[in-house]
Amino acid sequence: MIHEIIKKIITSAVFIYTIRCLIGFCIGYYLFIHFKDHETLWTIISIILVISPEGQNSKKLSIERFKSNLVGSVVGLICLEIHTPNLYVILFGIVLTILICYFFKILNMARVALVALVIILVQPSTGLTEMTPLLRFLAVTIGCLIGLMIVILTSIPIRQLKRYYDIPLS
Repeated sequence: MIHEIIKKIITSAVFIYTIRCLIGFCIGYYLFIHFKDHETLWTIISIILVISPEGQNSKKLSIERFKSNLVGSVVGLICLEIHTPNLYVILFGIVLTILICYFFKILNMARVALVALVIILVQPSTGLTEMTPLLRFLAVTIGCLIGLMIVILTSIPIRQLKRYYDIPLS
């Protein structure tokens, strides 16, 4: 009976995604509570964005989301170096983000990149206005890394259990 329950758990995309999101949120929330002045809300958002709900190709999709999140963050920093955010700078950032995603063959993840771009370019919420974009870039990058690590580290025992129970690796 316990073996049947384990088989159902390790083949349930919903269960695996839920566990990954809960782990990610707990890590992000810990950072949010302990580093309130460092834009860590964006870390939580990035963690959740990177974790993939798809059962198949979960690691590949999480890596693509990681890449696209970094693209959006870097473009956001570039835009801030060009000029303070206004309609034209943001429109330029959107176009540049989409083009970079296209050239890196991650266009299917462009919306994630655009979210990261907006995170970087929105009105600063901390008192350190000059540091806010950099703090957000770091928060998004850390969130991406945490989300990616959660996917990789949780896939290891899942793959081992699937091999043990002769369940095809998807």
